Amino acid sequence: MPISDEAYAALEAIVGKENVSRNPAVMDSYAFQWLAELVRPELSHFMPRPVAVVMPGSTEEVQAIVKLANKYKIKVKPHSTGWYHWAAPMYDDKDTMQLDMRRMNKIEIDEKNGIAIVEPYVIHAQLHAEAIKRGWTCNIIGAGCSCSVVAAACAYMGMGPGAYYMGGHAENVLGMEWITPAGEIVRSGSLGSGDGWFNSEGPGPSVRGVIRGALGQRGGLGVFTRCAIKLVHWSGRTDWPVTGTIPAYRLPVDETQRAYTLAAPDWDRWADLYYKIYDNELGFIFHRQFNLAGADLAPAFWLMYTDPTKKLSDVPAMVADPEIAELTEEMRISFQIVLSGRSVADIELQDQILDDVLAETGCWKVERFCDKDMAEFTNVYLQRLGHKHINFVWVGGYIGSWMQIGTPDWVKGYIPTAQAGLARDAKDGLLVQCGGDAMMGPGSSYPGGGGVGLEQFVSYDPNDEASTRAGIKHMEDAITDALSIGYPPGKEAMYLEMGHSDDRTFKKWAAAKQPFTFIFQRKIKEHYDPNDIGDRMYNYIPEEYEPAK
Repeated sequence: MPISDEAYAALEAIVGKENVSRNPAVMDSYAFQWLAELVRPELSHFMPRPVAVVMPGSTEEVQAIVKLANKYKIKVKPHSTGWYHWAAPMYDDKDTMQLDMRRMNKIEIDEKNGIAIVEPYVIHAQLHAEAIKRGWTCNIIGAGCSCSVVAAACAYMGMGPGAYYMGGHAENVLGMEWITPAGEIVRSGSLGSGDGWFNSEGPGPSVRGVIRGALGQRGGLGVFTRCAIKLVHWSGRTDWPVTGTIPAYRLPVDETQRAYTLAAPDWDRWADLYYKIYDNELGFIFHRQFNLAGADLAPAFWLMYTDPTKKLSDVPAMVADPEIAELTEEMRISFQIVLSGRSVADIELQDQILDDVLAETGCWKVERFCDKDMAEFTNVYLQRLGHKHINFVWVGGYIGSWMQIGTPDWVKGYIPTAQAGLARDAKDGLLVQCGGDAMMGPGSSYPGGGGVGLEQFVSYDPNDEASTRAGIKHMEDAITDALSIGYPPGKEAMYLEMGHSDDRTFKKWAAAKQPFTFIFQRKIKEHYDPNDIGDRMYNYIPEEYEPAK
């Protein structure tokens, strides 16, 4: 039902008339979300329409809005830069207010201590640019540099190509400012004791696990208004002499760095090479990235992309070129890595160790993609992650399946099934016929190595009903395929869950092998969200669904 005039007037008094709206056209602009058609009735591109959109400008305004939501029994769903349909309201039958955090965009760099304090609308590109100037850099999440730092650090996983060396945001967050669903301000770590943003834990019991955990709340339990994030030493130039033209910018590789594409003859030796990289502590940025276009097209696509004389329509002819066809096979199991040293002698030693490791495992550097032009493109791509949204290049819609995280040997166990599943589901031509198998992901999601996951990118046409239904079927098939070989469901299960009813979801969590996790999270929700203004993106089991002991 529409928001009451009384509640709307109260919102205007908090943020100003220009920063709140209930105009249906404005509401629909927020409801229009990527992936919505995969989970919504009649394949609609729209998630549930919020009853109002509010743009707070400070922590105090967020707190006042949340308290107002409790008074009028309106749910609250925060939205910063947005990624996936998870940022939208979930319920058609419940009033939900969308908090657009774009006015909160301040950034502060503690240059001496390597700490950044950011508000929700600061994106990784801004943080990275400011950090580089000062001799620091930062982990950028896999979704790319256009995404919110606060959302990644506090509300979601925060993993990316730099996590192997720099740590993911779950490790890097040094303090959070959180408005609970009841409207209280919680400041974690040393900040909560008035000692500044330098330590995410204590003194005393830590609340980081309660308010963030491993996966994050995904906007389902309160609102994050600021956080501190750890920066990492940058050994290269601080002026960034970028060259080239849109879209294929290039960044010269500093004398203390290297940028390579490495390849393996099979998945066993791919896993062996990963372990050797971990054990020898090689690598600064580490990602199986360029095959996101699909292994059959990846070399042709990137050579087209970096050639100003080529365009997308040239890809079919390039694929047919015998030299590129040979390169395609050479790069079928490949990944990108950037090395960084503290000195020229350091990087030369790393280079020597890498060559020895490649010889031991029977792997190699892909010469064409290590040439100056592609090395410089690889360098700017991985350092900045500014090209991520080319996932949409083929038709405008894509989904990710699989991506279960574990050791390389564990992950290689599901690769054949993931590859075969996509080939089967693409056979009828309803999925977009692009580059086929992708299986891309970071060299490790955790510092020091060990947490690998590979995601299958699948393109579909969101404006074609048959293609969209084929995308849904592929996600359902991926769940079945994973279970058939003893693996848990992957990302596709989280996508599909958005379209499930509360009853179906709560029964699913109750049937989990470890339902206690979701029971405990209910107790957390009952404490912090007594009026239930958060949505189901915070996973819990209501008491009436709790399995019998």
